[in-house]
Amino acid sequence: MSIDISFIWFAIIIFATLMYIIMDGFDLGIGMLFTFITDPEDRDIMVNSVAPIWDGNETWLVLGGAGLFGAFPLAYSVITDALTLPLMAMLAGLLFRGVAFEFRFKATPSHRYFWDNAFAGGSVLATFSQGIVVGAVINGFPVEERRFAGSAFDWLTTFNLFCGLGLIIAYTLLGSTWLIMKSQGLLQNRMRQLARHVLLALIAVIAIVSLWTPLSWHYIAQRWFSLPEFFWFLPVPLLVLIFSITLWRFTQTPSSHVLPFILTLGLIFLGFSGLGISLWPYIIPPKITIWEAASPPESQRFMLVGTLFIIPVILAYTTWSYYVFRGKVSGSEGYHQDD
Repeated sequence: MSIDISFIWFAIIIFATLMYIIMDGFDLGIGMLFTFITDPEDRDIMVNSVAPIWDGNETWLVLGGAGLFGAFPLAYSVITDALTLPLMAMLAGLLFRGVAFEFRFKATPSHRYFWDNAFAGGSVLATFSQGIVVGAVINGFPVEERRFAGSAFDWLTTFNLFCGLGLIIAYTLLGSTWLIMKSQGLLQNRMRQLARHVLLALIAVIAIVSLWTPLSWHYIAQRWFSLPEFFWFLPVPLLVLIFSITLWRFTQTPSSHVLPFILTLGLIFLGFSGLGISLWPYIIPPKITIWEAASPPESQRFMLVGTLFIIPVILAYTTWSYYVFRGKVSGSEGYHQDD
């Protein structure tokens, strides 16, 4: 049996995208939580919880983008052409946020307020732009003669903007549950209360999107309610309900520090899985599949050799950095491990 190299590359890109959403999602969420937390010491704790790891999290975004460019050049060209403005806004947000992240530590007290707001604003802009990209992918792209045939503002729709808002809520929940795990005392209690409110908002977003998509896009409705695809999709809403109820319970339990974050990761994974099931096998919905958009097999094999070497390296140093900087964070002591 021959190996489907295009499927392998699609799996690699999906894996890299999911890793980016999980890892950069919570530190983008921390940036957006600056709008709720004004105490300077609490803000220092929030930033210190991700300071050693935040820039490495974005490695997965680079890997996913480079993989899409090399393995599926048609999809890369269509998506970048159709979404030039939101993608540029996302990069601007990430760059401005990165600069603010570093400058706030060195700024004088009178200037730190500006950089704190820049950190929060860059996080919001990057997250909102990513949500627009997700909505636009669900919407699909008009393609003629292997080129994007729409306008530069096709992405500006109510659904896409709502997806941007939804991703802000999802990342904020990731950030708040991360801080439940990494902080203590009053800040942790504040995050527990906030996480419950954000969870309710996220459940509402999931419910609205789950109704909106099959009613607006026939190919998604057909995928959800036809056999045997229905049985692949059925566990997703059931698990979302179970995870949400369990997360609500553990945000009320003072002794539970790690489980709220793990359950939030589970919710993010389920949402991502539901999206994948809805769109498969189209990489440019609603007509172009991964095989139609793929580069020549020789090119994919050549890139795969290096990629299969680099992914374990990335996973190894990522795991090591998270292990080294495990434990709680305090404003005066930095990281410390609970024995």
